[in-house]
Amino acid sequence: MNETMMIAGMALVTFSVRYVMFAMAGRIRFPLWFKQALTYVPPVVLSAIIAPLILMPEGYLDISLANPYFWAAVVAASVGFWRQHLLTTILVGLVSFVLIKWMMS
Repeated sequence: MNETMMIAGMALVTFSVRYVMFAMAGRIRFPLWFKQALTYVPPVVLSAIIAPLILMPEGYLDISLANPYFWAAVVAASVGFWRQHLLTTILVGLVSFVLIKWMMS
C-alpha cells in the first residue's frame, strides 16, 4: 500500500509540473534576449554530455596522442563544420573512431 501511494504521488507531481508548463505556454512572453539565450541550451547540454566521454574515456583526464576518442571527435567536428550535415558527421565520426581504434591497437 505504501509503495502504491508513493508511485501515485510521484505520478501526480510529475503530471502537475508538466501540466503547468503546457497550460501557461501561450500566456508567458519572454524577452528577446532570453529567447536568444535559449538557443544556446542544446549545444551546451550536448557538450556537457560528450566532453567527458571524449576527454575521460578511462575515468581520468586523457589528453594524449593515444586517445582515439579525441581524434575521432576532431575528425567528426571538422566534417561537421565543413559539410553542415548531421548524418554525414555521425557516420564519419563512427567510421573514423573504428579506424583510429584499429590502427592504435
